[in-house]
Amino acid sequence: MKVGDELPELTIPVTRTLIVSGAIASRDYQDVHHDSVVAQEKGSPDIFMNILTTNGLVGRFITDHFGSGAILRKAAIRLGAPNYPGDTMVLSGSVEKVEGDTATVKVVGANGIGKHVTGTVTVTVPGGASAGGAA
Repeated sequence: MKVGDELPELTIPVTRTLIVSGAIASRDYQDVHHDSVVAQEKGSPDIFMNILTTNGLVGRFITDHFGSGAILRKAAIRLGAPNYPGDTMVLSGSVEKVEGDTATVKVVGANGIGKHVTGTVTVTVPGGASAGGAA
């Protein structure tokens, strides 16, 4: 891994099931993540993904690239455009910094209305594994 390395994009269909199951798995029972009528009453066109699901998908994006032995040290993300059912989120990233076996990766997740998530992830790859998880 070296500065400037681009990670392969990860395309994630944003389904109603993904949004609801992510909210349930993270024990986020806010109605805007599972009840479209209430979400609309609160001004949203539909239910939308919670930050914990997004955080998990960002983590998956990183470990899909660096391998199952990768250790996520820090994720510093911000949400932007909501992820609504029927859209697609495409995660992309690039290595910004490398210190030994630890890298900082800039991550962007965009959907049809803009950037859903932006931020950085710090990941340690024991033994300096290369892309794709090969050691």
